[in-house]
Amino acid sequence: MNAAVIIAGGSGNRMGQDIPKQFLHVYDKPIIIYTLEGFQEHEDIDIINIVCIEGWEAVLEAYCKQFKITKLNKIVKGGNSGQESIRNGVYSLADTCKTGDVVIIHDGIRPLVDETVLTDVIEKCKKYGNGVTSLPYNEQIFKIDDEISTVEYIPRETLRRVSTPQAYEFDKITSAYKEAFEKEIGIYGSSYANTMMVELGERLYFAKGSDKNIKLTTKDDLEIFKAYLNTEKDDWLK
Repeated sequence: MNAAVIIAGGSGNRMGQDIPKQFLHVYDKPIIIYTLEGFQEHEDIDIINIVCIEGWEAVLEAYCKQFKITKLNKIVKGGNSGQESIRNGVYSLADTCKTGDVVIIHDGIRPLVDETVLTDVIEKCKKYGNGVTSLPYNEQIFKIDDEISTVEYIPRETLRRVSTPQAYEFDKITSAYKEAFEKEIGIYGSSYANTMMVELGERLYFAKGSDKNIKLTTKDDLEIFKAYLNTEKDDWLK
């Protein structure tokens, strides 16, 4: 079984709106639904569990019915942090998944997940035990020496940008979250499933990424998202 855990537990303060950004409408459709449709329409996704910000569960369920997200299995209460929310989502699969099943974790505010990206992250997980969406880093990265200058850079050939979707074997990600919260490893600040796994000593395997797979954090990101929705690929592009 391939089970998706969609994280929609954030309040989205940086967007500066009155409602959580995953529920903002773009062209008469909530952002979270654009995200869910990518998983609903993928033939290798069997079920979807959604981690939802408290108080919005009924709204989310109504949207899923309206837009025919039939793979919805469960809506789960979010935690007090990003890592608690992901943990809650992983644990919610305990009565559904078994050893060897694949859990795909994805941000609810990344609404342009590509079919080929999802396919590759699942395939990498089945082959290696995990798979993390990644892209080369195309900009130059410099380390801060003081507040206004630098004397050292990091060769970009040694870097990868890692985001979601990420896929892990169910038993491995479940035991990892239990260990992490028991030992307080990799659960604070901006930690995510991938950084936690590395801190616990796990080797991660790169899967295919896409520049379209943007995270909607600011109002400018919303404009980019709308531009993507209104853009068709030219026939002459390979």
